[in-house]
Order: sequence, then C-alpha cells, then structure tokens
Amino acid sequence: MNKKQKSLLIRIIIATIFFVPLYLISEEIVKVDIPQVALIVLFLIPYLLVGYDILRKAFLGIKNGQVFDENFLMTVATIGAIVLGEYGEGVAVMLLYQVGELFQSYAVGKSRRNISELMDIRPDYANIEEDGSLKQVDPDEVEVGTIIVIQPGEKIPLDGIIVEGSSALNTSALTGESKPREVEPDDEVLSGSINMTGVLKVRTTTEFDESTASKILDLVENAASRKSKSENFISKFAKFYTPIVCYCALALAILPPIFCMVTGVGMAGYESNGALWGDWILRACTFLVISCPCAVVISIPLSFFAGLGGASNQGILIKGSNYLETLSEVKIIAFDKTGTITKGNFAVTDVHHSPIDAKKLQEYAALAECHSSHPISKSLQTAYGKRIDQNRVTDVEEISGHGVIAKVDGIPVAVGNEKLMTRIGVEYRPCHHVGTIIHVAVDGAYSGHIVISDELKENSREAMKQLKEAGVRKTVMLTGDAKSVAEKVASEVGLTDYRAELLPQDKVSCVEDLLKECTGNDRLAFVGDGINDAPVLSRADIGIAMGALGSDAAIEAADVVLMDDDPLKISKAIKISRKCLGIVKQNIIFAIGIKIACLILAAFGIANMWIAIIADVGVMILAVLNAIRCLFVKNL
Repeated sequence: MNKKQKSLLIRIIIATIFFVPLYLISEEIVKVDIPQVALIVLFLIPYLLVGYDILRKAFLGIKNGQVFDENFLMTVATIGAIVLGEYGEGVAVMLLYQVGELFQSYAVGKSRRNISELMDIRPDYANIEEDGSLKQVDPDEVEVGTIIVIQPGEKIPLDGIIVEGSSALNTSALTGESKPREVEPDDEVLSGSINMTGVLKVRTTTEFDESTASKILDLVENAASRKSKSENFISKFAKFYTPIVCYCALALAILPPIFCMVTGVGMAGYESNGALWGDWILRACTFLVISCPCAVVISIPLSFFAGLGGASNQGILIKGSNYLETLSEVKIIAFDKTGTITKGNFAVTDVHHSPIDAKKLQEYAALAECHSSHPISKSLQTAYGKRIDQNRVTDVEEISGHGVIAKVDGIPVAVGNEKLMTRIGVEYRPCHHVGTIIHVAVDGAYSGHIVISDELKENSREAMKQLKEAGVRKTVMLTGDAKSVAEKVASEVGLTDYRAELLPQDKVSCVEDLLKECTGNDRLAFVGDGINDAPVLSRADIGIAMGALGSDAAIEAADVVLMDDDPLKISKAIKISRKCLGIVKQNIIFAIGIKIACLILAAFGIANMWIAIIADVGVMILAVLNAIRCLFVKNL
C-alpha cells in the first residue's frame, strides 16, 4: 500500500472502532443511556473522520460548477440520512463507501505495479571501458557505434551487435518467452534483455531513444490514451447518467408526498405529514446511494488496462484499448510471407543454366545487390562468402518489384525476376524448382539463374490452426514471390488463399478487396514486418507487426507488435481481446442490471440503506475483481 492508502485504512479502522458501539447503542442492542444530542455528536466523529475528503471534494465540485459526481451523491445521501435521524445508516454508507474506494485504489495500484514490473526494462546505466576500467554512464549519452560492456546480471542498455563474448539472455520482459536465448559474436541483442552468464562486449546500433526498450515503454505508456468505444461510451454514460439520477431522486423526494397530501392516497400508513416527507426523502437518499456509477466507471477502464498489461506480459504490445477492442472482431487476416510465415533465412540452394562458372555468377549477383538490405540480397552476399568491395560497383539502379541493374567492374549486370529480364529484353530460362528464382544477365546476355529457398517458421502451421479455432474464417498470404513458391507455402501452412507476384502497391489493392469482404462488425488484420508493409499495416483495420526482426517503419505503422515474431501470438492476442471484451460486457450488464433492480426497489420503499450499500460497494468490488482477471491470460 502507498502512503495515501495506509492513511485511509487507518481512518477506516478508527472510524469503525467508534461506529460499532454507537450503532449497537442506537439500535438498543446494548442498553446505554445517552442523550440524543450527544449520540448525534458522537456519530458525527466517525462520519467526519472517514468522510471529510468526500465532503471536501463535493464542496469543491459544487464551487467549480462540476456538481454531479459520486462525491456529490454520497454527500447528499448520507447527510440526508443523518438529518432524518438514520445516523447509523448514514455513517455506515460513508464508511463502507470508503472501504470500497480503498479496495478499488489497491486493485488499480496492484494492476499498475504488475504492469510496471512486467515492463521493468529501462536500463539505469551503460558500461564503457576507459583506461582498463569500467565507467558507468547514462544510456542517453552513448553514441551509435560505441563498444559497451554488459556484465552478468545487468540489463542490456542499447540495441547492438555482439563483438566479443557469449552468454544466455533472459528476454522474457520483451517477448514473454521464459527460455533463455543463447548468443555469440555477430548476434544482435535488444535493450531490455538481461545478461545471465558471460561478459559481453556490444557495438551499439541505436541511440537510447530509438532502442527497443524505449520504444516498448513508449508504446505501453501511450496505450492508455487510446480509448475503446466501450470506454468512450462509459465516459458519456456517466456524464449524463449522474445528473439524471439526481433529478430522479429529487422528484422521488418531492412528487409522491405532494400527490399523497393532495389526493389523500397512501396517507393511511403515516402518523403525520412530517413522517410522510421523511419516508420519501429517505427513499430518495437510498436511491442516490444505489445510483452511484462507480462499479461501471471504474471497472471498464480497469478491464482494458489489465488486458493491455496481460498481453504485454506475453510479448504482445497493443497500442491502445481501441485496438484491443478491434482485435476481438477480426475475421480475416492477410499475411506477408517473408519474415512472417517464413523465417526470412534465405539461402542459395542451386545455380542453373549458367554458361559461366557458378561462383563467378554468384559474385556478379552479390556485387550488384550489395547496396540492398533485402533478405535475398543478404543471402546472395552470404553465398558469395567474401568481402564485398563496393568500389567495384557503379551506376546502381533498383527497380521496385523487378530487381537491380548495376555495373560491376564496368560490365552491365542485371539481377532480378522474370519481369526484369523481359524489361531489358533478355530471353531467360524458366525454372521449375520451388523457391525464389534470381535471374542474372551479364553484359546483355543471359547467364543463368540462382535458386533461393526460405524456411517456414516452426509455429506457422499451428498458428493457422489456432486462428481457425479462434473463429478467423479466412487467412490470405500476400507476397511478391512467384506463384509456385506462394502455392507451396500456402499449402504447407494451411492458408485458405494466397496472392502472388505482387508489387508493394498491389498489396494495398488486395487489402482493399479483402476489406470489401468484411460484413457487419467483421474486421481485417494484416501481419507484416518489412518497410514495404507499412502502407498495408496502416490501411488494414488493425496492423500487426513482427517486432524482433521487423523494420522500424512497420512497427511504427502497426497497432499491435509481436515482440518475438511468433505467429502463434496472433491467435493469443485475439483470445486476450475477446476475454477482455467479455469481462467488460459482464461488468456492464451485471452492474447496471443490479442497480436498476435496486433503484426500483428503493423507489417502492423495499430497499433500505443496507441494500443500497450492497448495490454500490458490493457491486463495485465484484466488478473490480472480475476486471483484474484480464491480467491472467497466460494459458489462453
């Protein structure tokens, strides 16, 4: 508990110690002769002790023109009860209301602490080696390219590449995966991971503000500002609901007694007009206590907040509760292929129809592609296996969706797909092998083609199965690869459809067509990882990016980020969103249903103050407990 909560708890305990014997005396359960005036004064002690802050907030609200809130409702209801001689009920309402407030404050605080612990990845310092010793500096001060040292037990402060050492990393705060990740020289490491065993020397590749840890923290901190339709509805609901119930309570206090006095109907049960007015005013006070909207106003945002925290714990960063709500309605999912369904670990598997030496062909291809960061370019350079001398390459022209034309040692070299060969007027030899086919033309003559294959991610098949079980009716792969490659991958994984040989702008058109297939509340999600996926991620109803290997542009454009690139997390994200929305609906129906029933009972004089307390505090506690279930989503 924090200091404020402890203070409230002490006040509640002291007020209870005062209240219990006074209530027993007032109800004549314990026989003690105390004058009525003295009893009233004694009741005011626990009342003011436990409720002075509520009274103060109500007064300030009236002063500032913001009258209708729960503080105003509690103040009017409890003062009204005390004035009517129901001292015990008036004090009990304020006391138990504060018990509910304490519980709610503790529950929200616990949720925030849990999420803070889950996201406790901000590094405090970075180690830089100077004169044979380590110097701790602020991560903000470390420039790109600096060698930093991470000792066992320390957090990695900045993204980088290992230049020396090997170790096991705890990446659970980033990915939700408890299994340690083994790393060695040339492996990439992400800030926020914890070094578990060996000493590592890392060359930084980002500044602190652009590091993975900073981006994750920024996403989580800003998530609360993006409210769902349910939260916006509740905000509007509370804005209109509270004044309406106040006017209804006023009408309940005034109109029935006037009607009784004018018509004489219903007067038989009252000794005097004063008793008549007192009864209906007490009903109105009970009505106000019951009508307090705390259960709905508190539990709905808490449900979404807990849902976002529970998803973060699983390595799923959802940028706002509005996206959490949209996820629950996803029925169609479009996937990029490379890095999403497949690993993106392209490798050269063969060279066909080359009139020149295969090694020489690979050299030409690797040099021509040396300025590209595409995975296929990287695989060509890896297959070449030698240091790339970029000075040998001039006049580079990259043609989107086709390939690259460049001069290598002054000789024109074209490297790309069949479209590129057609474009430059070179007759090519088609390949019947499954894989990405890279055709090469040297000095205007066809020089053969290179076959590059990619591997499926281990969980891709299971991911499609889980999505089907989660109610996703259509899964489509959008890829720039050849139709034969797309067909093979779609068949192996279990996709319902695929579109192949697409340019980046074609993917947007495909998503537009898929959006037309969405009916009613159905939504479309797109899953991708590359820079060219950013426009599609933005266009879809909800964009999901692969966060570990994905580009910054894709992560920025996406609404959901999967920190470990595991496609299985997509179905988990959908299940989390549906659980959260289910809990939200339960709380709305439960809280409003109980309140309406009790309001009707109060209006007819059946519900007293004790039932009012249960309808307010009891319902709030149950709704908050239900909301906290959103945090526990590990086994979904």
